[in-house]
Amino acid sequence: MRIVIEDVGKTFLDSKKREVTALTNINFSIEEQEFVVLVGPSGCGKSTLLNIVGGLMSPSSGTVYFEGTQGKKPKLGIVFQEIALFPWRTVYENVIYGLEESGASKQEQQEKGKHYIDMVGLQGFEGAYPKQLSGGMRQRAGIARALAVEPDLLLMDEPFSALDAQTRTLMQEELLTIWDRTRLSTLYVTHNIQEAVYLADRVIVLSRHPGQIKEIIRIDLPKIGRDKEEYRSHFEQYADQIWQLIKHDAQEALKEG
Repeated sequence: MRIVIEDVGKTFLDSKKREVTALTNINFSIEEQEFVVLVGPSGCGKSTLLNIVGGLMSPSSGTVYFEGTQGKKPKLGIVFQEIALFPWRTVYENVIYGLEESGASKQEQQEKGKHYIDMVGLQGFEGAYPKQLSGGMRQRAGIARALAVEPDLLLMDEPFSALDAQTRTLMQEELLTIWDRTRLSTLYVTHNIQEAVYLADRVIVLSRHPGQIKEIIRIDLPKIGRDKEEYRSHFEQYADQIWQLIKHDAQEALKEG
C-alpha cells in the first residue's frame, strides 16, 4: 500500500478571526514499508499534517489517498505524545481496545493482545494499570495498542518527547526492532534532528508558517545500527544538513516565544 499526499494545504481562523495558513502545497508519498519522518521548527504544521494524513482533520485543499487498498478502508494506528491510555483499563484491556471496537473475536483479541504485549516487552504487566507503569512502559503499551489492529499505516506524533534522555534512546532502539519485525509503513513527527536521522528512510524538512516542504532527504545508512562508530561521520553530516535547513526558522520561532 502506498499513501499519497497531494497538494495539501490547511488554513484556519485564529482567535481574532483572521485566516492563518498552516500548510501549503504539501506533496509527498509514503511507500510500502517506508519509515518517513517529518521534522521542522515549532509552528511548522508537523502535527497538523499528521492529523490530516490520519483523517483526524480535513485539508482545506488537496487530498490524501491510499493506493492498493482493493476497495477496503485502510486501517490506521496512532501514537500521540500524550500517552492516551484509559486509566481504568489494564495494559491488556488497553491493548485490545481497537480489536474490541472492530468486533474481533475473544480468541483473536487474546492472541493479538499477547503477541503485541510480548513484542513491546510488557509481558508480566498485562494486569497492571497505567498509573502503575513508568512513562516508557506506558508509551510501550500505547505502541502495542496501535500495532494490535495491524494497521496499514502507523502514525506517531512525537511519542518519546516527554521521556527522559536515556529512556528515549532505549525506546528509539525498541521502535526500530519492532519496525524490523512488522515492516509497517510509518509517518513519524519529531523536532529532534538526531532522532529523525536515526529512524528515517526519508526525512521531510518543513519550513515554518506556512509549513512547506523545504527538502526531502534520503538517509542512505543501514536501517539498524546507525549509531555505530563506523557511521558516525555520515550520521552527523545528515544531522547538520537538516539543522542548516531549519536553523533560521528555529531562531525566528524562538524570538516569537
